[in-house]
Amino acid sequence: MTPTVSFRPCSAMLLFAALAISPMIPAAPAPPALSPEELALSEWAEAHAGEAEALLETLVNINSGTLNKAGIRDVAAALNRELDTLGFVTEWIRLPESMDRAGHLFGRRLGNQGKKLLLIGHLDTVFEPDDPFQRFVREGTWATGPGISDMKGGNVVIIYALKALASIGALENTQIVVAYTGDEERPGKPLEVTRRELIAAGRWADIALGFESGIRDDEAEWATVSRRSSSGWCLEVTGRQAHSSGIFGPEAGAGAIFEAARILSGFYERVRGEEYLTFNAGTILGGTEVTSGCAQSRGEAFGKTNVIPRRVVVRGGLRTISDEQLARARDAMRAVVAGHLPRTGATISFTEGYPAMAPTPGNVRLQELLSGINQALGREPMPVLDPSRRGAADISFVAPYTDSLAGLGAYGDGEHAPEERLDLESLPLAIKRAAILIYRLSRE
Repeated sequence: MTPTVSFRPCSAMLLFAALAISPMIPAAPAPPALSPEELALSEWAEAHAGEAEALLETLVNINSGTLNKAGIRDVAAALNRELDTLGFVTEWIRLPESMDRAGHLFGRRLGNQGKKLLLIGHLDTVFEPDDPFQRFVREGTWATGPGISDMKGGNVVIIYALKALASIGALENTQIVVAYTGDEERPGKPLEVTRRELIAAGRWADIALGFESGIRDDEAEWATVSRRSSSGWCLEVTGRQAHSSGIFGPEAGAGAIFEAARILSGFYERVRGEEYLTFNAGTILGGTEVTSGCAQSRGEAFGKTNVIPRRVVVRGGLRTISDEQLARARDAMRAVVAGHLPRTGATISFTEGYPAMAPTPGNVRLQELLSGINQALGREPMPVLDPSRRGAADISFVAPYTDSLAGLGAYGDGEHAPEERLDLESLPLAIKRAAILIYRLSRE
């Protein structure tokens, strides 16, 4: 009998449904005006925008592809000097040599005032030293460069928001941890080792703020309260190798490739459809001999048209809005796999990756606070961004433990491509918003 797969709305989806109808609710009162201290933060950010751009150019011109450990340490050293001048106690966290990753930079101010805040950036980019895209180039009010948007712009926003706070004495006695990870684009494995310190900081924090680039379009400037998970799956299928003249017969059966096709079609027809759930089959190899396995992203296959194939390996990815949705999707995929064609077998395995950052009420409260700050700066409200518009990020590792808000960097586009660029005019805006947000949270 063909298994029946059904879905039900998860709590995250219900929260998004509530947010979707929020325009029907009477408008909230106007946000409070900026205090004298907050006006001073805003003015300082404008006055020092040129210095922030200069630091950004310096960082972009240091290659820090994930596997360029020396370059990542050089970026970390530049940021370390800035944190030192701000009174942070800094630490370089080494990773095991077997991971082939540079490490992480953490800075801490552990006072006893206000919320405990975790500010998250990352040092690495997707552009390794042999990539032709290597330099910061200014083009009017925009600049292009490797990692300028993802996320050296956000790294600069962290530093200059903290500098703005220091300029009015507002850093004193705050509880802030700055975490710059060194392998966000291609994390070392196992994740429980490479993200151990970040998760510990998330457990400590009351609030986590992620500084990857912001998102805006013709409709709005958006606030990110949720990001989907990113994990993997691998399907291994077997069939009975025999002469193709007997295929579909009682002795030969259907073969591995037809069984793999049945399963993939079943995923498409009976697992696909729940909002915010997506899955992708990235590679497939099949035949009588296949060298690839679940741990490999490449391989070779051999077969003949007159031989029923014996083996198929399919590797794919899976994205969900919550752990609940992830578990439900995996169960549904297992159910499809279980209904084998004659003389075939199949197993599916799952690998852990980035968890989901679910849209909790605490995250929405932060969005409302950020939106009010944007309005107080003379701009429009910042509604909640559809999570399907963002990929996974390091903030997802701490989101299960603390209220979280992401996308606090300047505005850019073209990430992971040689067209990657940043709107330099949005850099002081992002610094203002971050400084005022941190100021308010550090006084709650």
